[in-house]
Amino acid sequence: MNGIAVVTGAGRGIGRAVALAFAAGGTRVAAVDRDGDAVAELAAGHDGIAGIAADVAVAAEVDALVERAEAELGPIAVLANVAGILRTGPVVDFGDGDWADTFAVNAAGVFHASRAVARRMVPRRSGVIVTVSSNAAGVPRAGMAAYAASKAAATHFTKSLGLELAPFGIRCNVVAPGSTDTPMQRALWGPGGAAAVVAGDPAAFRAGIPLGRLAAPEDIADAVLFLASDRARHITMHDLYVDGGATLRA
Repeated sequence: MNGIAVVTGAGRGIGRAVALAFAAGGTRVAAVDRDGDAVAELAAGHDGIAGIAADVAVAAEVDALVERAEAELGPIAVLANVAGILRTGPVVDFGDGDWADTFAVNAAGVFHASRAVARRMVPRRSGVIVTVSSNAAGVPRAGMAAYAASKAAATHFTKSLGLELAPFGIRCNVVAPGSTDTPMQRALWGPGGAAAVVAGDPAAFRAGIPLGRLAAPEDIADAVLFLASDRARHITMHDLYVDGGATLRA
């Protein structure tokens, strides 16, 4: 790969797995997270990773991190939008702040990072943008309206961006994970733990996982790396579900 990969939300979970996967393949990585200590720790253990503290919800911080990444590491070949937050609860009780925060990171953050990177990619007429969304973007989830809506916005934004950037040879795709063994997922677990997630919950209109297991963060990272690679050179505006069949691809 001629250039570096920028990975947002790289401090933990799926973002960390994506950053490590790129680095393992020999790609220099700018690991971005608003938790500066987390990406500093990640970078300290891997020569191919540089940590940059930034909040994707703040456009000025994103513009600065992109400028810094290109100045210090080289041209950006891939952007992986992985940063995300989850706030749950019924709509009738959901606060304005939680709604705004969810969209600021999950939707506006994707916009800020994609715009900043696309401005660099367009003159070079090359590059790949992959947004990690969620299967909740395509299937309603009780208690997750803000998250689902923000991920749906990020998904459709990425596809629309792909249409705009296709004439410049820039591909934009989406990876939509289902339940993945991350700190965010574990925070949702009740007494049944992972087994209950796999089994599903008919009372909440939620199917289980046909493959019978949660995804590992590395499963999602593999999908991101494939879409970022030349093996996917004729794939753009695609939405790849990596959820073990949980949505029945509705």
